[in-house]
Amino acid sequence: MSLVRLLGFTTLNCGCVVGRYREVATSREVTYVEEKGTECHLHGHRRNHTLSAPSIIPLPTPLSVRA
Repeated sequence: MSLVRLLGFTTLNCGCVVGRYREVATSREVTYVEEKGTECHLHGHRRNHTLSAPSIIPLPTPLSVRA
């Protein structure tokens, strides 16, 4: 078990909530699924698991759009 520092949370397009953390000892960033979305069908998005491949992390929905 390693000590981590929270960097922030994001809600993905599929409804999953992921947290980004930085390991204190190695400065490595880790993305962790905090809560799986009710409509998410991606097998790689499992609650309480890390996401290692960037290809299975969809881009977050923008909160605002400028005209």
